[in-house]
Amino acid sequence: MFPHIGVPELLVILVIALVVFGPGKLPDVGKALGKSIREFKSASKEDETKTIDVAAKKSEEDKAEKK
Repeated sequence: MFPHIGVPELLVILVIALVVFGPGKLPDVGKALGKSIREFKSASKEDETKTIDVAAKKSEEDKAEKK
């Protein structure tokens, strides 16, 4: 997905983030980003569970209709 990102590229990204957000806001930005990623992961896992549950219920209903 991403090209090979090395240490120099990460340092450039860090410096740009430091200039844009400032040293005081950078921890808050990191915390918000981490929280967003965590919520996205839990929502995607929840969606998979719902999809599996719906598929299981549908197959049970189909079996009941055939009888």
